[in-house]
Amino acid sequence: MNRTFVELLRRNSEHASEFENRFDDVQDSQHPNAVTVSCSDSRVLQDHVWGNENPGELFTCSNIGNRVVQRSDAGEVVSGDVLYPVEHTGTEIVVVMGHTGCGAVTATYDALTDGVSDAAGIEHCLSLLKPRLEAGIDALPSDVDRAGAINRLVEYNVDRQVECLVESDDVPKHVDVVGVVYDFQDVYSGRRGEVHVVNVGGETSVEKLRDDYPEIESRIDRLWEY
Repeated sequence: MNRTFVELLRRNSEHASEFENRFDDVQDSQHPNAVTVSCSDSRVLQDHVWGNENPGELFTCSNIGNRVVQRSDAGEVVSGDVLYPVEHTGTEIVVVMGHTGCGAVTATYDALTDGVSDAAGIEHCLSLLKPRLEAGIDALPSDVDRAGAINRLVEYNVDRQVECLVESDDVPKHVDVVGVVYDFQDVYSGRRGEVHVVNVGGETSVEKLRDDYPEIESRIDRLWEY
């Protein structure tokens, strides 16, 4: 047996010992407080980012590029992964979390600027990002380097995903939508692992967001106000 999997099973035994009695209140139903949509990058520890160790508290979705859109027979729609807890468990906040150095954003950037292609499955995912990032690439500052371009597009992608949720008729207007960036590359001021708020309900002005939400003023930051 693959030794990595054997080690994962060993760690799961430790998990089961620790969590065995934490499922009593959620065995039959769930009412998570928030839906988080994260990139599936291995460096983004979805529950640990929020210090969560409580089953039932967060409904976590992940995919490359922290996308909230999927294709259906009706065209592009908000992903069922995101809508399910909103529709069926009463969750009233969706948090879209990008991260610095995102590989999906990088691959989309390379595809749009250099024509780089990937395997069909990856291309399908990137095809949902490309039309949303194309205008962002055109708007990038002329003096920005590659890493700076990618991290600005990470913010831009979060903005576009938030926009999809805010503008969708499938997401009730009372549901809060917040966009954030998780930084482990020393891009923002702060500690590695901190989340920086870049968008609330479609508002991206740092000054306005800090005025509107003084209780989180120190966590509101952007690289790029385009």
